[in-house]
Amino acid sequence: MSFSFLSKNLNIKIHKTIILPVILYGCETWSLTLREENRLRMFENKVLRRIFGPKRDMVTGGWRKLHNEKLNNLYTSTNIVWVIKLRRISWAGHVAHKGERRDINRVLVGKPDGERPLGRLRRRWEDNMKMDIQEVGCGGMDWIALTQDRDRWRALVNTVRNLWVP
Repeated sequence: MSFSFLSKNLNIKIHKTIILPVILYGCETWSLTLREENRLRMFENKVLRRIFGPKRDMVTGGWRKLHNEKLNNLYTSTNIVWVIKLRRISWAGHVAHKGERRDINRVLVGKPDGERPLGRLRRRWEDNMKMDIQEVGCGGMDWIALTQDRDRWRALVNTVRNLWVP
């Protein structure tokens, strides 16, 4: 949603302060598939195209949509999927540090009872966490054990935050 009578900077502020928090509410607990990640990226690009508008092509003189690379150069904030991954990593430390007797930890490491539907197994939240940690370069570590040392976990979260900032 873009208001044509507002400046681009104000539209970006509206996007960051109103639209993104609504979309990302509770994203710490999401277990995203690649298809869902792509849909979130497409949505964000669609919103950014509305904010920045079309550009005039110098060769043909016509109007054209901005390509994804140009959008990423104009919008200097982090990608929506990276924000979700960062929040998920940060929240994982909070949950894992709570202890084994807490209900939330039982949900995190517990095994569901009952029969599973046919087909490919659904990606669990813990699987996404392992993939996020591996993407950072700490794939061989036991992330649940790492969360017990708050200083090391905080350093890992800060490293992730610095890696994904453009």
